Amino acid sequence: MKLVYKGKTKDIFALADGTYLMQFKDDLTGTDGVFDPGANTVGLSVAGAGRAGLRLTKYFFEILEAKGIPTHYIEADLEAATMKVKPAQHFGAGLEVICRYRAVGSFLRRYGKYAKEGQPLDAFVEVTLKDDERGDPPISEDALVMLGILTAAEYRELKQLTQKIAAIVKDELAKKEIELYDIKFEFGKIDNQIVLIDEISGGNMRAYKNGEHLSPLKLAELVLEP
Repeated sequence: MKLVYKGKTKDIFALADGTYLMQFKDDLTGTDGVFDPGANTVGLSVAGAGRAGLRLTKYFFEILEAKGIPTHYIEADLEAATMKVKPAQHFGAGLEVICRYRAVGSFLRRYGKYAKEGQPLDAFVEVTLKDDERGDPPISEDALVMLGILTAAEYRELKQLTQKIAAIVKDELAKKEIELYDIKFEFGKIDNQIVLIDEISGGNMRAYKNGEHLSPLKLAELVLEP
């Protein structure tokens, strides 16, 4: 097993059979000890966060697979906090695709002159570059196509998949009376097919219950309770 990528919240190892192993860590993104799924720095560590993130990821990825939505998921080992995945090709150096149902986070910071905090958004999709040095800047469809990161057809498919997957997650959370404010996805290509990669966990979404923001561990507990 060879370490090929050391990330903020996960490490990735190459396996002898050509697949990869993702090791979920207890680190969470944020600033000064405050969790923020939109941050590009590690802000805190919480015991059990890695396993909680993997439990939710396994739960949602298996729902998506049952609905015919392709992912890189193969299997998960909850005790070891690892997930085995298929190799996927990234778009450029990596993209993050956000689906927003409420005006919060960076959306509100950028558009606060026109947006009110928490106002409803109609599954608004935006794409950012994975580029810590430049603060993960948002990028338009035109720029993505002109820079050769993806094609116009791929962008349309990416947007449709994002809204479809986000709606599934939103509906699952609603069963527990939890409201999804926003969620961040990553995609890649396997055999020329666009697939969901990375994770779906409390670490990459904002979710609220009774007006209270749920921590990643609390979200996993509420969603996965019998």
